[in-house]
Amino acid sequence: MIAYEIKVHEEIIDWQKRILKRSNFFNRMSKKAQNKINGMIPGKVHQVITDSIKNMVKATLFGSNLTTNKTKSMGMRLEERDHLLKEKLSSYRKTAVAEGAGTGAGGIFLGLADFPLLLSIKMKFLFDAAAVYGFNTDEYEERLFILHVFQLAFSNDEKRRETFHIIDHWEETKKTLVDMDWYVFQQEYRDYIDLVKLAQLIPGFGAIVGAYANYNLLDQLGETAMNAYRMRYLRK
Repeated sequence: MIAYEIKVHEEIIDWQKRILKRSNFFNRMSKKAQNKINGMIPGKVHQVITDSIKNMVKATLFGSNLTTNKTKSMGMRLEERDHLLKEKLSSYRKTAVAEGAGTGAGGIFLGLADFPLLLSIKMKFLFDAAAVYGFNTDEYEERLFILHVFQLAFSNDEKRRETFHIIDHWEETKKTLVDMDWYVFQQEYRDYIDLVKLAQLIPGFGAIVGAYANYNLLDQLGETAMNAYRMRYLRK
């Protein structure tokens, strides 16, 4: 194993420890409160939200696949792939910051528009990440992997550990997967970002919150995607 790959292996181990670590007290209490609130919402409402997000994500997946350059990274070494992904993350992060500031400045109505816009930015980034590391997103299983990377980045303790296990053993677990549990997918994502994004709905102040929140959310997704794809790349 070359020096750079040894360094990457150490970084992956450090990342694994951090994502499998138990959340802090505030996040655990927030999750309990969100679970209580969700329990008071009628099942039909949950189903409508689930179907809406499922359709939104699937439409984004289709569009992102059509616009992804799948050949640019051919023949690259791992170090070059990492560098390319960091460049792409920087670009996507700037887009997300501008989008968050713009929708946040508009108060509640534009703030609500932030949800689908940011979701599409995140999904497009993940398609680019897959292509950078040489994985073909024309294949259904690769699009399913993208959704699991997304879920790993934006889930709470129990689901995060479960999703990490799936990703860590992808070659075996992918054979048993047919589709995502869309109810859990949307619930975990909403719970994760609710507290982060709530203040974005406040006119004026929301612009600052929106920009800052989107920057950090893209950073979180970037680190998760890079290390998830590094793990698979090193096992090829």
